[in-house]
Amino acid sequence: MTTHQDELRQEAAVPSPGCPAHTPETNGESTGPGGAVRMHSPRFQRDPAELYRLLRREHGPVAPILLDGDVPAWLVLGYREVHYVTSNSELFARDSRRWHAWDAIPADWPLRPYVSYTPSVLFKEGAEHQRRAGVITDVLSAVDQFELHSTSERVADALIDGFAGAGQAELMADYAAQVPLRVLAGLFGLDQDQIVTLERDMAGSLDEGPGALDAYMRIHATMTGLLERGRSTPGPDLPSRMLAHPAGLQDQEIVQDMISIMATGQQPTANWIGNALRLMLTDDRFAVTLSGGRRSVGQALNEVLWADTPTQNFVGRWAARDTQLAGRRIRKGDCLVLGLAAANTDPEVQPDFSAGSVGNQAHLSFGHGEHRCPVPAPEMAEVIARAAVEVLLDRLPDVMLTVPAEEVEWRPSIWMRGPSALPVEFTSI
Repeated sequence: MTTHQDELRQEAAVPSPGCPAHTPETNGESTGPGGAVRMHSPRFQRDPAELYRLLRREHGPVAPILLDGDVPAWLVLGYREVHYVTSNSELFARDSRRWHAWDAIPADWPLRPYVSYTPSVLFKEGAEHQRRAGVITDVLSAVDQFELHSTSERVADALIDGFAGAGQAELMADYAAQVPLRVLAGLFGLDQDQIVTLERDMAGSLDEGPGALDAYMRIHATMTGLLERGRSTPGPDLPSRMLAHPAGLQDQEIVQDMISIMATGQQPTANWIGNALRLMLTDDRFAVTLSGGRRSVGQALNEVLWADTPTQNFVGRWAARDTQLAGRRIRKGDCLVLGLAAANTDPEVQPDFSAGSVGNQAHLSFGHGEHRCPVPAPEMAEVIARAAVEVLLDRLPDVMLTVPAEEVEWRPSIWMRGPSALPVEFTSI
């Protein structure tokens, strides 16, 4: 750590009345000091929406929480508050080296790969962030949207061909996770063996278990190999384009940003597809309006972002100085988790789609402000997701769940929102 960080750590030793780590103890498996909710508890995994409602009622739009290992943080629940935090990048900054809690974080902390500072675009600020984000924007903007849609349809068709004759499938593992992975793999220039390895490592890195760090390091090695190949044999792939960009990024910068593109593109898009398919298979209103042509697949996907956004929480922002947020005292170096799902379902702003609000795209699913997803990225994700849903509806019009809707379980993650499995049956073709 730098000298500046040592100073921050010394300041962290002074208790703050507003810090969730220093408030009175309460009882319960899911709560810690001061009623701070353990986000890694079964209670959250069972019903996060209910927990958001309880937190909103008990604490307001900014609530004290505990991350893995009972590490204290703030969860920003309110739509207006998330909008404010993401609009003020100088006050609520992205560089995690500002965190005053690093001395208490173990080396094997499951969230360390996603919170520890790396020289990636995700943690850069100001002019440097604009430079790095500009490269990603340019590289992704060069991807032809029509070709991307055609590729996505071909991938979706090929996957369905693989299980169509069986009359049954598990749509998360066999389809929703595979479509964006294979489309992105093509953009990165991955071969088939690398796709299989990357799929395993991407899932492992997001499961918040003891193997998360090892999985992340294997992803890093894969991206390093792609960069080396792009230098020796340039092609139309993303690594080659990033190497050729006039910004002249260093190798480590490119590798880190490639990981960011893959991580923010594959799993969220897979869950976006999966969440849409889950609604289609379990919600009669949603299914009838979608299959009956009363709304486009694009409109349906937009509703999913409001109701079940793929990235439900995001770590995070770190306070650059002492401040207040929704009446809470936020101390310099405090960690704030962006509650994107909670903000999108804030009763003060959530649209009523049954009343005709299908065009409302003011959700925060892709972030907001300086650090929101680069513009081409959400557009590409929607192209891939739309093609996946359209092809499935066309190829398997009578697809049905083989388990009761209430038995569909969610992945045990406080960060990503998606079904663990979607077992279905249909007329074999």
